[in-house]
Amino acid sequence: MFANFLPADVARLSEATSIAIAHQITRHAIATPLIEDSIETAYIHQGAGGTPILLLHGFDSSVFEFRRLLPILADQQDTWAVDLLGFGFTDRPISAPFNPMAIKTHLHSFWKTLIDQPVILVGASMGGAAAIDFALTYPEAVAKLVLIDSAGFAAGPAVSKFLVPPLGYLATEFLRQPKVRRQVSLKAYADRRLVTADAELCAALHLQMSGWSRSIIAFTKSGGYNFLNGRISQISQPTLILWGDSDQILGTQDAERFRDAIPTSQLHWIQHCGHVPHLEQPMITAETIRFGRQ
Repeated sequence: MFANFLPADVARLSEATSIAIAHQITRHAIATPLIEDSIETAYIHQGAGGTPILLLHGFDSSVFEFRRLLPILADQQDTWAVDLLGFGFTDRPISAPFNPMAIKTHLHSFWKTLIDQPVILVGASMGGAAAIDFALTYPEAVAKLVLIDSAGFAAGPAVSKFLVPPLGYLATEFLRQPKVRRQVSLKAYADRRLVTADAELCAALHLQMSGWSRSIIAFTKSGGYNFLNGRISQISQPTLILWGDSDQILGTQDAERFRDAIPTSQLHWIQHCGHVPHLEQPMITAETIRFGRQ
C-alpha cells in the first residue's frame, strides 16, 4: 500500500524503481519557527552507516527525482531525501511562507529533528542552490557539499514580476500542461529514450497536491536564489561539482564558474549526460559521490 497522502495516480507507476520509492515515501510532523503548527514533511530514509547523505531535489520536483540514485547510495550508506518546503509531497500550510529563507529554516528543522549530525549535502539544479544557502547558514550541519548541475549563478526567473493574479494562476496552469512538462523533460536528458510514461508521471504526481500552484507562485515571486552569486566563494566545505557534459537546461559554463569560485572544490564531468546525471547515469553519479573524482 502507498501512503494515503500520495495522489491516487501513484498506482499507475510502472517501473520497478519508481514503485519501490513510492512505497518508501513517508511524512513526519516537523516543528519549525516558521508557523505555530508542525509541517508534515515528506521524505525517504534508507541504508545505514557512514556519514549520512541528504538529497535535495530541483525546482518543481520531488523525492521521486532520486528514485534511481538513492537505492544505490543506500546500499552502502545512510541516505535521506526530503521534499523541500513548497515542493513535492510536503504539506503547504496556508500560513507558511514559500521562499529561500523559509526553505532553509524548514530544512534545518528537519535535519535537527531526524538526523542531527553533519551530512553530505547533495543538491541537484535548484536543490544545489538550496544546498549552498543551507551550507553557508548552517556550516556545522554540512560535512561535504555535492552540486549536481546546480543553480546558483543564474539570476532568478524574469517571469516572477508577472506572477500576479490572474497571471500567476495562468502561468502555473501553463506549467501544469503535460506537453509543456514533456518538452522540459526531453531537454533535460541527453538520452531522450529515458523520458518514458513512468518518468513523466514521476515528474508530475506532486502537481495534484493541495496548494501546488500557490507555493510555486510565491516562491517564484520571491526571486528564488538570485542572491547567491556573490556568496558562492564563501563556501568552506569540501565541494564536489558533478555536471552533465550535454546539459541543455543550464549549459556547461557554470560548472567551471563553480570550480573557480569555490576554493575547496573539484569538478567531475559526467559523460554523455544532460541536466540530470542522477537519473541518466545513477551508478556513475553514486560512485563519484562516494569516492570523489576518479
